[in-house]
Amino acid sequence: MPVPDEVPHLLQTVIDTPAPRELAEFWREFLGLRYRDGDAPDADESEQPDWLVLTAEDGTRRLAFQLAPDLPRPQWPTGSPPQMLHLDLTVDTIEALEQQRARALRLGAAVLHDRTDDEEEPLIVFADPSGHPFCVFVAPDTPYRQRREPCELPR
Repeated sequence: MPVPDEVPHLLQTVIDTPAPRELAEFWREFLGLRYRDGDAPDADESEQPDWLVLTAEDGTRRLAFQLAPDLPRPQWPTGSPPQMLHLDLTVDTIEALEQQRARALRLGAAVLHDRTDDEEEPLIVFADPSGHPFCVFVAPDTPYRQRREPCELPR
């Protein structure tokens, strides 16, 4: 196994979107993140910013949003253009999953697939406001969490 100085370090995940501010606002609110210094909305903002970064409370970068004005909405589970990646998010209980459904919908997400009745792994696949799929599934902090391939659905 390489020593830490011999491998690159993941800085953040970047999401392309025709609407960086709107998408950053969705993810900021949904994940409880904050803007990097200088990236918060400006009252005089009349154009889409080219680049925005969201961080954790301690300043660690989590997500960035890059302006891609002509990017078509991803299609899931099939279609063109297909999804290029998705985020997997977990909660501990079915009740928490339902709370997150309500929050996601209130913030502008859409449900793409509902598997809340699956006894092994309840989950919901959403599309964020730019159409990028993401999953929220129940995975209590147990060894079970490491065994499953989350959000892998038949195509």
